[in-house]
Amino acid sequence: MTEKLELYRCTICGNIVQIMHSGDGELVCCEKPMEKLIPQKDDTDKHEKHVPIFTDFNEIQVGTELHPMTEEHHIEFIQCVSPDKKHVEIKFLEKLEEPKMKLCGNFEHNCALEYCNIHGLWEGKR
Repeated sequence: MTEKLELYRCTICGNIVQIMHSGDGELVCCEKPMEKLIPQKDDTDKHEKHVPIFTDFNEIQVGTELHPMTEEHHIEFIQCVSPDKKHVEIKFLEKLEEPKMKLCGNFEHNCALEYCNIHGLWEGKR
C-alpha cells in the first residue's frame, strides 16, 4: 500500500515518483518494483551536510555546513510539507546552485526533505 506524499525510486533508471493518492497497487518501473525512499535523519557520519535545517520561518538550507553542489555530487530538490500534508512546496536545484529554499506559502512547515544524488533522501524537522 502506498501513502500520500511517499517517494519511490527506480533502481534501474533512477526515476523518482511521489504518491499523490494512496493506493494498493505496486509501483513498477523498468519491469522491477520501485524502492520506497525512507528519509535518513542523522548525518553526523557525513559531516552534517545532508539534513535540511530551518534557518528561520521562511528559509531552509541543506546542512549546518552547506552541502557541496558539484556536477558529481549535488542536491536535486528540497521539499517542505505542512503538518496536515495539505501544502507542499518544492524547489528543484541546478547542480551548481546554492542548496537553499525560500518558502512562499503562509502556512507552517514542520518537515523538510532533500534528495542528494549520491546519499539519497534526508529529513529535517523544525
